[in-house]
Amino acid sequence: MASLYSSLLILGRGIGQVMFQNNALSGLLMLIGIFLNSWQMGILAVSGNIISTLTAYFSGYGRDDIKDGLYGFNGTLVGIAVGVFMKLSLGSLLLMVVAACISTWISRLFNLQRSLPGFTAPFILSVWMLLGFCSWIMPDILLVSDTVTDATQGINYFQTFSFGIGQVMFQGNIWTGLLFLVGILVNSQTAAFYTVIGALFPIPLAILLGIDAETLNMGLMGYNGVLCAITLGDRTLKSLVWDSCSVLLSTLLQIIGMNLEITTLTAPFVVSVWIIIGIQKLVSVRIEKS
Repeated sequence: MASLYSSLLILGRGIGQVMFQNNALSGLLMLIGIFLNSWQMGILAVSGNIISTLTAYFSGYGRDDIKDGLYGFNGTLVGIAVGVFMKLSLGSLLLMVVAACISTWISRLFNLQRSLPGFTAPFILSVWMLLGFCSWIMPDILLVSDTVTDATQGINYFQTFSFGIGQVMFQGNIWTGLLFLVGILVNSQTAAFYTVIGALFPIPLAILLGIDAETLNMGLMGYNGVLCAITLGDRTLKSLVWDSCSVLLSTLLQIIGMNLEITTLTAPFVVSVWIIIGIQKLVSVRIEKS
């Protein structure tokens, strides 16, 4: 029984760590949110989490990192991504297993160096490899987007806000986004505050740059900003400034990526935070020299 409880805690933390919350209750609330939107995605999230965590366990990686869910969150995203981009079949499920394992091994490579934090880069790289392989070898397994653009619809700001949080895990559901926010709040009020900042800040910039209401309403402008805000935010005014720069930069990168028809995933978040971290280090060096 104790072993089962410990495993459930690891699972919960692994899901919570998608939004950088080392808290099993946070992960449980987020998982409920996913199941509320799609039970298939809920199962895929759990499956990806378990596979990537077991890969770390059998590869002999650090037990503390495994317990904290640090080898589970990229696999969680990989599992959900399979349900978003691929037809569910035995073939796609087998590919999910492979991609989830790869995400763990890439996570390990990032952990072996200290220059750049991995964040969700293992998920991004493994899914890009998966999609590239499928496009080349078995394109029929990929889902074809049948989205119909409605040029007459207006911006639903509450939906845009909530979806912007939910889309961190590909969830387009108002209640899911709110459950994600509650999941963050039970672990950290500061992180919850920055989640709101990250979801709201991209909206005016996207409107200014002419992004259509449908894209905004789907939350596609906000989710990278949410992750940026949580990652860099703390209780200082200086962090709020850096945080805001990262959120806006991720929004620009998302727009550029979408215009180039790139499957951006959370790459705008990772790249923008890497850039801000690099700038912060340069500023610190110059201050020390002066």
